Amino acid sequence: MVLYLDYTSPDTRFTFDVNKSKSVAKDHRNFINVLGVQQLNTLENISLLDIFLSNNNVIEPHYHQNAAELVYCISGSAMVSMLNPFTKHIHNYPIKPGQVVNVPQGWWHYEVATSDHTHLLAIFNAPTPEVILGSDLLKLTPANIIAHTYCLDENEWKRTTAPIRPNMFIGPPKDCHREPAQHDQDRSTEKNQNGIPYYPQTPYYSPYHQPRYSGY
Repeated sequence: MVLYLDYTSPDTRFTFDVNKSKSVAKDHRNFINVLGVQQLNTLENISLLDIFLSNNNVIEPHYHQNAAELVYCISGSAMVSMLNPFTKHIHNYPIKPGQVVNVPQGWWHYEVATSDHTHLLAIFNAPTPEVILGSDLLKLTPANIIAHTYCLDENEWKRTTAPIRPNMFIGPPKDCHREPAQHDQDRSTEKNQNGIPYYPQTPYYSPYHQPRYSGY
């Protein structure tokens, strides 16, 4: 929140071109622009991410420790999924233009584009959207702690997570050569009444399975 701002200062800004504030880019069809108080200093308790995705690209699982998120679909379509920490269920919400999903502050969530030319606007009730990414949690948590805590083989955990890149944001990576599993192909053909891929509301279920990558 802006505690004090001199509105007579020549440095005070009231307009900004979000197209010039690219935060993350996988390629020319999958990228994120950001608008926060660093870009527009008259903003108060609001910020946004301008998200562009092609079909099957994913904003990786993550949570925002400082803000709730309202996801608005401008074009295309997407599945917005979140883990309800109270019910221990994954909730999956297909959205198309004009529809929104509200993600409470601190909830684990992700977005999967279900068509090309998907454009989402993520609006936050904070001057800067902060984030903790799943790729960072997987790569930066010491392997010996994971192995000890969950009774895993440490070397197997290291091998499994070795291809994961920290700070990925948009997946899968461009050099992913994973072949879709049969159940992924079957699931991609399931449609709801709006023609959007449907994922049932079942506990501990994710519509997107973390792939194994090669070619690094």
